[in-house]
Amino acid sequence: MGASLSNLTENGSGSGGPGLGDIPESCVACVFLYLSPPEICNLARLNRAFRGAASSDAVWETKLPSNYQLLLHLLSHPDVYQNLRKKDIFSLLARPLPFDDGNKVVWVDRFTGRVCMSISAKAMAITGIEDRRYWNFLPTDESRFDVVAYLQQIWWFEVDGTVKFPFPPDIYTLSFRIHIGKFSRRLGRRISNFEHTHGWDIKPVRFELSTSDGQQASSECFLDETHQDEGNGSCKRGCWIEYKVGEFIVGESDSETEVRFSMKQIDCTHSKGGLCVDSVSIIPIELKERRRRGALK
Repeated sequence: MGASLSNLTENGSGSGGPGLGDIPESCVACVFLYLSPPEICNLARLNRAFRGAASSDAVWETKLPSNYQLLLHLLSHPDVYQNLRKKDIFSLLARPLPFDDGNKVVWVDRFTGRVCMSISAKAMAITGIEDRRYWNFLPTDESRFDVVAYLQQIWWFEVDGTVKFPFPPDIYTLSFRIHIGKFSRRLGRRISNFEHTHGWDIKPVRFELSTSDGQQASSECFLDETHQDEGNGSCKRGCWIEYKVGEFIVGESDSETEVRFSMKQIDCTHSKGGLCVDSVSIIPIELKERRRRGALK
C-alpha cells in the first residue's frame, strides 16, 4: 500500500492512470488559495508540482494581511526584506515583531493571516507606578514580555493605555490579562501568594475602550469572587484570566486607528491590592472565538 501511495503522488498511478503528479502546478495553486498556510506546507511534501505551487507568490499574497508592507517597516533594515518571496515574508511576520522599545509586539496568525497585537504593562500609564510602596515590576517567564506589574496596595486604581496602528480591516476584541495574587516558583513548583489580595470583591472594576473614529465599549467585573466561585468549585485566584473590554471595527486599511483603553476602580472608600497586570491583547474576534472553542474541546 505504501508503494501505491508513493506512485500516486508522482506522475502516474500504480495502474498506469493519471496521478497527483499530473495535475498542473497552476491548478494546484488555485486549490491552495482556499487552504490555510499549515495545510499548504503539509501538501508541499507530495511532489514537485505541489512544492512549486506552495512557493507561489500569487498564493502567499492572499495569505498576507493587506498592510504587510507596513509591518515590514517595524523591522530593522526593512529594505532587506522587500525582495523576499511572499512565503518567506509570511514566515517572518508570523513571529512576534517588537516595537515601541519592545513594549508592544505585533504578529500575523499563522493559520489565518490575521494581525494580532499585545501591549505590555510597561507601555501603560499606571497611577502610582513610580512609588514602590504601591507597585513593582516582577520578572517572570509567564509573560511574553518577561515582566508584569504587581500591585501591593492602593486606593486609586487606574491603568490607561493607547496605541496608534494601521490595523487592517477586521473586527477586533480587546482584553486585559490579569492575575489575582502573586506567584513564584519553589523547587520547581508554582506557588501563589494572596497575602496582599483584598478589595476586589467590594466594587467592580470598570474596563473601557474608545477609538479615534468614535467607537466606544465598556464592561464591569468583580475581579475576586472567591466566595461565589468556591461554591461552584472554581476560583479566579491563582491563574491568568483575560477580561474582555469590548470590540471595535476597522473599515479602512490606509489610515491609522488610535485605540485608547483603561481599567479602573477609583472608589477611595476602600483599598485594594494583590494583583498582577501583564498585558492587553488586540485580536480579531473570529480568531479569539476559534481559540476559545479549541480550549473547550
